[in-house]
Amino acid sequence: MSQYKPAVISLLVIALIFIGIYFMGKSQGTKKGVAIIETSKGVIKVQLYPEDAPKTVQNFVGLAGNGFYDGLKFHRVVDKFVIQGGDPKGDGTGGSETNIPLEIKCQDGAMIEGKTADCQPKLTHKDGALAMARSMDPNSASSQFYITNGAQPDLDGKYAVFGYVIEGLDVVRNIKQGDEMKKVYIE
Repeated sequence: MSQYKPAVISLLVIALIFIGIYFMGKSQGTKKGVAIIETSKGVIKVQLYPEDAPKTVQNFVGLAGNGFYDGLKFHRVVDKFVIQGGDPKGDGTGGSETNIPLEIKCQDGAMIEGKTADCQPKLTHKDGALAMARSMDPNSASSQFYITNGAQPDLDGKYAVFGYVIEGLDVVRNIKQGDEMKKVYIE
């Protein structure tokens, strides 16, 4: 038995290392990231909230990481309302190959998924909110997102907010229809 002792100890050490790496990766996955949207008008930095909209953030981060948004245009700009982009067709009808469910985290911590929420959302449509655009189907969000230009409380509970502009709100206000997202990435 003592001849196997070093092998058993080695296996335990290796197992502990892999367990540690696994849990370090999990904890890093929940850290807040910052989305950088480099536009033709300047840079917009957005703090993401994966703990409050995990599927939405994961979708956005994945698309940004694959370069999906790079070179796309803001196809919809409504003064004092929103700027919207993320459509590869450029006309508001396109998306990625994946749809995600609407997810709203309520102030009380409950997560509403797949339908609009009548609770007070934890993440509201205050000025500079980053949220997913969708059709009438609450589970149709794909790649299109918008940033609010002013508070839009009428949208609360109906669309998934997943971040807030922390730098570049002046850029948001200066975006015009057709302006380009040169590069979108996560820091």
